[in-house]
Parts: sequence; structure tokens; C-alpha cells
Amino acid sequence: MTERARAEGRAGDWSGSWVAERLGVELAGDDGLTGLLGLALRRNPKRAHLLVSNVLGKHVPQSPSVVHGHGVALGRRVRDLLGAETAEHAVVLGYAETATGLGHSVADGLGAAPYLHSTRRPVAGVGSAGGFEESHSHATSHLLLPEDPALLAGDGPLVLVDDEFSTGNTVLNTVRALHERYPRKRYVVVALVDMRSPADAGRLEDFAREIGARVDLVTAASGTVRLPPGVLEKGQELVARYEAGGADADAGAGSGAGGAVGRVARVDLRWPDGVPDGGRHGFTAQHRERLENALPGMAARIADALPAGARRVLVLGFEELMYAPLRLADALERATDADVRYSTTTRSPVLAVDDPGYAIRTRLVFPAHDDPADGPGERYAYNVAGAGFDAVVAVVDSAADTPALHAPDGLLARLAAHAPHVLLAVVPSYVPNAPHAPERPSMLPEPLRGPDFSSYASDEVGWLLQDFSDVTLEAPTEEREEAIQSGGAHYAESLPVEYQPSEQYQELFHAALDASAARLARAVGAVTEIVLAERSPRPVLVSLARAGTPVGILMRRWAQYRHGLDLPHYAVSIVRGRGIDANALRWLADHHDPADVVFVDGWTGKGAITRELAAALRDFEVSDGVTGFNPEIAVLADPGSCVRTYGTRDDFLIPSACLNSTVSGLISRTVLRADLVGPDDFHGAKFYRELAGADLSPAFLDAVSAHYPDVTDTVHAQAKELLAADRTPTWEGWAAVERISEEYGIDDVNLVKPGVGETTRVMLRRVPWKVLARAGAGADLDHVRLLAEQRGVPVEEVDDLPYTCVGLIHPRYTRGATGADGKAVAL
Repeated sequence: MTERARAEGRAGDWSGSWVAERLGVELAGDDGLTGLLGLALRRNPKRAHLLVSNVLGKHVPQSPSVVHGHGVALGRRVRDLLGAETAEHAVVLGYAETATGLGHSVADGLGAAPYLHSTRRPVAGVGSAGGFEESHSHATSHLLLPEDPALLAGDGPLVLVDDEFSTGNTVLNTVRALHERYPRKRYVVVALVDMRSPADAGRLEDFAREIGARVDLVTAASGTVRLPPGVLEKGQELVARYEAGGADADAGAGSGAGGAVGRVARVDLRWPDGVPDGGRHGFTAQHRERLENALPGMAARIADALPAGARRVLVLGFEELMYAPLRLADALERATDADVRYSTTTRSPVLAVDDPGYAIRTRLVFPAHDDPADGPGERYAYNVAGAGFDAVVAVVDSAADTPALHAPDGLLARLAAHAPHVLLAVVPSYVPNAPHAPERPSMLPEPLRGPDFSSYASDEVGWLLQDFSDVTLEAPTEEREEAIQSGGAHYAESLPVEYQPSEQYQELFHAALDASAARLARAVGAVTEIVLAERSPRPVLVSLARAGTPVGILMRRWAQYRHGLDLPHYAVSIVRGRGIDANALRWLADHHDPADVVFVDGWTGKGAITRELAAALRDFEVSDGVTGFNPEIAVLADPGSCVRTYGTRDDFLIPSACLNSTVSGLISRTVLRADLVGPDDFHGAKFYRELAGADLSPAFLDAVSAHYPDVTDTVHAQAKELLAADRTPTWEGWAAVERISEEYGIDDVNLVKPGVGETTRVMLRRVPWKVLARAGAGADLDHVRLLAEQRGVPVEEVDDLPYTCVGLIHPRYTRGATGADGKAVAL
């Protein structure tokens, strides 16, 4: 494709017809929908097709006034919806990378609204104000890094802007995460196109009722994508066939006509000091005013640097840096007679086919040049090669002006092979002043390992704890809880006496293990495969001691068995009301990339630890300036629907919940007490060496991992199904706990312990009041019934219980003792 007419396609060609004809994909909706969207095929295992916007300025070069105008028009519609007075208090949030420029343009249309966009680029010293996942994306983790955390803390409307509204998952994930921390009464979702299926159409209203807020939707057009059965597999086969056959019009290593190479020169923009390069850390009305005043001068400097007679010019932005290049292109379009177009580079891998009925005609391939947090990789510029541009103005931020940008295979060289003139304009990367981080301790001890600490092999887990084996910390359960209540002591300052199972109970444990080992192996395999596929190819497993530790070891064994990986694995302490061990986080950050850390637990109850971890990591980012830790826990079972990464959501007996230390490496639960744990110390735990004769920890692990060869095929199918499913947490368990708390007159939800695992814990080390069992629950509750009989606790059968069972703690001993802060309330 060398002529401009070929670049833009013949009149009447829809740039989605090629995909529609071959895959049977149908685009149905408003009359102008096909003018806004084309179709392409993506190299993505989660979604075959890609909706390619003709007015976004990402993949298809477009007039900058058209791109900016669409965003401004949407912003004005939002202003009209909210009313002028309410709109003055709105905050606009855009999504990286595709909608950063669109979101900023919407903020322009609103007027004085401050703007923030999510980012996939961690910034040293800048704490995160939140994060969320984009389930269908090729790169999922989003961070929110406002310079002023108060930007998200107001009670005015939050306007969320994305290029397309397809399933609603991304928006729901965002709103749920932000509403938990910064609740507000009104949200507005803005997108160029609403492409939800009928099944997804009602979810937004249901979600709004769930959180008690109003959620409006503003779009330029709406429709649906009709996908025939098997479209994902068929699309992947089509991509593989065209790439193997050379039909993929990859201009990455090619040269221009006749092998000519263009000239590369810099242009000094004289970007105004103190004006951010975009909305990564926030962009205010004052910033907007200063940028508007500076744009004509910067455009004039670009125009002066262009070669004489340049008639067709592309301003090419860089991944998340979309708005600054867009506005420069818009100003250049006004300042010259040239035909100015605008688009940006991208992370998204898309098949290119040189056909007028296909949205991605050519692609340039080049290495990432901004030292990305997730490591090196390919980046792309689409529909640039062969489009007849006389000059390309590449606009990057200073963090991306690296040797890789100027390398022989870098972006500038790729552009120079297809355009006679290339200009490089560098915008200073805006970095807020980093908050003062406290001085870290000079050295933290190495992890404790077996056999000196725990009965696990030394390579199976390293404990980021200190050894309290010689300290007397135990007290009878009733005395302990009465002491907590009367003195306001924290539950983590002492230990319950270790329950020693009767012979009958041990027989029940072995029977349960025999019955569930294969089921456990399937769940272990599935959650490990999800972690490897979505989180990191070489994760660092960090179990939440102690229930998470056996699961972390089993996940490590699966990765070794199935993939030959020798994954690091540690166990750390987390305490309700006091958070995760900050010194353990510091040790991990010093020895590993925080982005590779995956926190592991055994199961979810109502999700209290899930919330505790997220809050603790937010606080750690602010206090230490260390970013990258992902708060999403990976669990074996998620009956409470609190997390996205799990092996199953069934509530069944996990035999490691049946016992205490004798199935957890002979390690106690963790201890945090001021006279034992200093500010530079790890939390502590005890190693019960004297219980070695009753230890079942290795036997439990071996029984489960022995089934790995038998379940490999099943795990593959289960993991594939889970990866394709909508795993958005519904927090169904939390709602059930609140309902039970009200029905049984318990004014503290922390006294309601849902699920087989949590109920077992109540029976073993708390003062149980009663057990609620789902009608018809079978062998999974045999051990609970036995414990209830031994302790004289009634078991009530209940209909419509989302869990197999729920344990209720006796309010007489624990009222307030296990409240949100973990402390008692003096009577």
C-alpha cells in the first residue's frame, strides 16, 4: 500500500467487512456505527476480534480536530446531563492506554473538571490511590497515581471514560474498588460506543442499586457484536494462518520506496514548565489554561521544522501519551495548510492485512523504549507505513527518549524507513514531588526455613517471621477471649491452646483427605495456571500465614511438575486491624520485583482479609513509596466471591482447615505484640517441635500432589474455562453475612464466620454459639458435626444458604473482641 487512496480504502468499503465475511461476526446498531468502527483480529487469547475506532486516533490516523471534537462533544453532553452547578464538582477518569486522550477531551468539554487517567507505568515515590483489572486486555493492571489523593476523595460525580463499553466489567471493577474507598452518590460512564450484549445490558442498573448510587451512561452510538459459536478458536486459527503465510502486512523491517531512508531531526517544543504531559498524576483547570496559551507557539515551532512542501503530516503519539500529541496536532492543523493526521503507538498486538475491508492495513514493529515495568516487548504503529506521509512528528515523553528509541530497530528508524522526514518532539515527563519516605532498617534477617523452623522442607517455603518458640503465649480459649474483652487487648497478642484431635477426629481427617485429594489437586492446578497466565510467568508466591502456606506449597509443586518452574515461596503475617507485616514487604521489595508477587491464601470467607490486604498495601505505598504490589489474593476456594483468582468457588472441606499447626508445618498462627515485635522486626510465630509425632503436614501435601498426573487434562480444561469466564467478584458472601447478622441479632459481622474453613476455625479456637448448615449438606460437614457434638454446639439446617455452613461466635465472650480493629470495647 503506497498510495493515499489505498491507505484510506475505496469509497464505500467498510473496514470491518473482511473480518465479518470470514468469521461471521456481525456489527448491528445505530446507522453511523460502521462509520465509527471497523474490525480487525487481535493476537489475544481472551478475545478474537478488535473493534477499531475510526475517531479515537489510536490505530487509524484521523484528523485531530475530529478526534478532539468527539471527546469534547461527549463532555458537553455530560455537562448537560449533570447541570452546570453539579458539573463544576465532577472529576473525570480515563482508562489507559486507549482512552487517555478521549478522557482528557471529555474533561475539556465539561469545562473546569480536573482529569486523571489510569496508568500501567509505576512511578517511583508516587503512592497508588487504587487499582483495578481490565479482564479482556492484553495487559491488565491499572494504577491510579494522583499527585493529590484528594482528587478522588470528593463527593461530586465521577465521570469514567473508555473508548468502548463492551461488557461493563472494567467499569464495574473500577467503581467497586473506588466506591469502597471513596464512596459517592453519582457516577457517569462515557464511551464512544456502547456495545453491550443483551445479557450485559442490565448489569449497570443492578450494580447501581447494589452500591446505592446513580450510574448514568453517555455514548455517541450503540450496537452489539454478534459472535457465532467457536469464533475465538476460529479467529486464532485465522491469525495463525495469515501470519504463517506472510499475509500479515508487517512493515517492521522494511524500507521506503526504493530503499530510501528519511532524515530524523529534533524539534524543541519549549513545553511550559510545570504543566503535566497528561493526566497520569492529575490535570487541573489551571494546567489546561497554561497549555492552551502555549499550544500556538509549540505548533509554530513544529511547522517551522517541517520540510518545505510537506502536504501530508502525521503526528504520532506514544501509548498513554495521547492528549499532548493530539492537542499539538490540532494546533498544527489550524496553523498550516497541510493535511494533518493523528494516531499513536500501542502495546496491542493486532494482525495487519492489506485489504480495504480490513481496519489495520499495515503495522510497524519496534521494541518498547520506555523501560516498562512488565519488561521488554514489542510495540506497534498501525496504518503508518505506505500511507503517503511526507513527514511524521513522533511525540514521546522524556522517560521514553532512550537509546532504544534511537536504535537501528527502534521506532524512529522504523518511521524513517517509510517517511522522508521524521521529527522527534519530547515532552518532559511530569513527576510529582515524592513524599518523604522513612528510613528503612539497614538489614532485615533472612527467612526462617525448615527443619529449624517448621516441618516443611527448606526449599518449600521461607518464613518472613521471627521465632517465638520459647515464649509462653497460650491461654485457654475462654480465658483468652475474656481477657481480650476486659482489657482491650488485640487477638494477635496471644495464642489459643493448640487443639489436639481425638482419634475419632483424626480418622475423620484422613477420610476427608482421601475423599477430596483429587478435588484439591484440580483446584490447585487451576489457580496456579491462572496465576501464570494472568499475573506473571515467574511469580513470587507469598502465602498469608498460616492457612495460605500449604496452598502456596502445593501451587509451587504444581508449577514445578507442570512447567518445570522453581518458584520462590514465602509466608508472611497479616493481622486484621493492623495490616500486613510492613517489614516483610520491605524484604520482598528488596529481593524481588513487587509486580511479580502473588499473595496466596487458602480460601475466602466474607472477604475481610481481602479488604485488609488492599488497605494495607495502599498505606504501604504512601508510607514507603514502593509501588507494584498487587492486592488481589489467589485462593484455592472462593465461596464468598471476593476475588478473581481462584481454583473453585465451591464451598467444600479443605482438609488443612480441619487441624491447626499439625497440618501447617507445626507453626502457630502469627503474633504481633509490642513487647516482642519492634518497628524493625518481623511479626512472630511459634514452632511446635514437641508435636512432631502428630504432624500430618507432609502427608497432606503428598496426598494432594500425588494426584497431579491424574488431573492434568481436567485442570487444563478447568483453567481454560475460568480464564474465559467473567470472574468479577460479586461479594455475595458479604451480603449473606450481613443478612445473617441481622436475622440472628448479632450486631458485629466479624462474629459471623462463613464457609467450611472458617466454621472449622470457630470450632477449633473460638467460643462457638451455633452452626448454620445448608439443608442437605453431606460429608463435607462430618468433621464440623463431630466438633459441634464434642463442644455441645447446636447445628441448625437453613435453606438458601450460599455457603455449606456458617459458624457463629458466641457474643458473650467476643463482643467487640474481634471487631474491625481487632480490639475489645470496654463494658
